[in-house]
Amino acid sequence: MSGARHANLFLDMLAAERGASKNTLDAYRRDLDDYLAYLKEAGCQPDNATSATVRGFMASLEERGLKASSAARRLSAVRQFHKFLYVEGYAPANPTAAVSAPKRGRALPKVLSVAEVDRLLQVAYEGVQHPEAAPAERLRAARMACLLELLYATGLRVSELIALPRSAAKTRDRFLVVRGKGAKERLVPLTDAAQDAARAYLALLEERTKAVGPWLFPADSESGHLTRQAFARDLKVVAGAAGLRADKISPHVLRHAFASHLLQNGADLRVVQELLGHSDISTTQIYTHVLDERLKSMVRDLHPLAETEG
Repeated sequence: MSGARHANLFLDMLAAERGASKNTLDAYRRDLDDYLAYLKEAGCQPDNATSATVRGFMASLEERGLKASSAARRLSAVRQFHKFLYVEGYAPANPTAAVSAPKRGRALPKVLSVAEVDRLLQVAYEGVQHPEAAPAERLRAARMACLLELLYATGLRVSELIALPRSAAKTRDRFLVVRGKGAKERLVPLTDAAQDAARAYLALLEERTKAVGPWLFPADSESGHLTRQAFARDLKVVAGAAGLRADKISPHVLRHAFASHLLQNGADLRVVQELLGHSDISTTQIYTHVLDERLKSMVRDLHPLAETEG
């Protein structure tokens, strides 16, 4: 059986058994295509690769200048691929068991301040309220205000946000039920500001278009809703108007802001894990630098011996 056939079987399993999204499957396919190309050059197939083969692949990534984090992600894909082949009986052994991941530094997430988030929202609302704005421009600004309010209120993944149904803007509940990675459902909170922005945007949307569809953010795209690329592009325009560096702003950065600001204000790490939809607390622990700063400030401000005489 060819390596490409092995890879297709693995990807079919991810889709059928784990509910992997198209974006996840595309990422796995890119990583496996790279690995299979290396195996072909080495004269190997996935079912007869050895630990030395996998280490050679990892060394080739380093030679090509891949960051340790990218190489570790690629090794993770290769590990799961070989584990699948072994468990399903397509290969006699799993050659990745003895291969360690490259050491990598712990990168801290980019975080916006509360004031910077406020500036983004202010620019979006100014576009809605501008007296000379054309109806299409006002609708676009209302959509951005809605996206920003919902993202900052809920910490949704961008893929979850852009695919929200219209019913999300009509709910009377103070929360949304979101289906995330692996088709797992979770509850996320809704603020008054987020609900108000969603209703105002939907009213403009239904006033401007008679089309009835399932999506809160409809668009002329393959999926029928706003794409992550279009949202990211529009967000950078708003960032520029707010006086913020465009390379500092992305939808994912706002998700980080949601988590970091909750922790700064005393939220429990486990609660933030649940809200973000992280299956493993270790994923959420990247935000512990925020907790460290909060603990330092608590000791500095509250400890009876913190003040020293000058």
